[in-house]
Amino acid sequence: MKPEEQVTSFLNYIRVEKGLAANSVESYGRDLGRFIDFLRKNKLALRQCRAIEIRKHLLALERTALQSRSIARHIVSLRQFFLFLVREGVLPSNPTDNLESPRVWKSLPKHLSLEQIQCLLEQPDLKTARGIRDRGILELLYSTGMRVSELTGLRVSDVNGEAGFLRATGKGNKQRIVPVGRPAMKAVQQYIAASRAKLLGKRLSAFLFLSRLGRPLTRQAVWRMVAVCGRAGGIPMPVTPHLMRHSFATHMLAGGADLRSLQMMLGHADIATTQIYTHVVTERLQQVYRQHHPRA
Repeated sequence: MKPEEQVTSFLNYIRVEKGLAANSVESYGRDLGRFIDFLRKNKLALRQCRAIEIRKHLLALERTALQSRSIARHIVSLRQFFLFLVREGVLPSNPTDNLESPRVWKSLPKHLSLEQIQCLLEQPDLKTARGIRDRGILELLYSTGMRVSELTGLRVSDVNGEAGFLRATGKGNKQRIVPVGRPAMKAVQQYIAASRAKLLGKRLSAFLFLSRLGRPLTRQAVWRMVAVCGRAGGIPMPVTPHLMRHSFATHMLAGGADLRSLQMMLGHADIATTQIYTHVVTERLQQVYRQHHPRA
């Protein structure tokens, strides 16, 4: 089989047998696509790949100013791909076994202030069906800290307005219950009652958030809408759904939430991922110390 066909087989494997989310499969596909381009450019076959060839590929990626986090992700993609080839009997050994990942420096996540969040929420035009929908989306992103892929995958049946929670499907198709604040739930219910039917038209759809053509809203459409609202509100930094997720987590910890609860709400498999937000706890401790210690 050609390298491209091997990559296709691997992507089908992680999609069907491993149950990886579509976003993860796309990421693997992009990384391996760049590796296939490297093989084609250097006239190499998969069987000819050794650790030295893979290091050359990674060095070429570094020269494109790719960050260490992205390089580390490429290494994971290559490791899993070659492991698959070994299991399938295509290769006798995995050339990535002794490959070291670059040190990834963890930067503190940026977040919006409470004033900026309020300004952002006020941007949609509530006189239009799309504006009512956009307000519901913004309220829900900030109220729950959901990933944008989780939001676009929501179905009407996933929302329990009376109990004040929704069912989100995260990475690996893992489902979790997420509490929703009253303002956000009110905005979502207003969208369902006054706006969704207008967007749906004569179509049928189980998905909650719809485009103007009545189709399920895409991740890209949500990103564009959030960015437009951010610019309209005069927010100096680019506003994205992930920035709103960071803001949710930061404000929760600043309000006294514990890491374990935050981990469950964000859908992190490992609490180490949630610990990046502990800088908020440190800042709060410093503030308490300065306020209450007589010689601070």
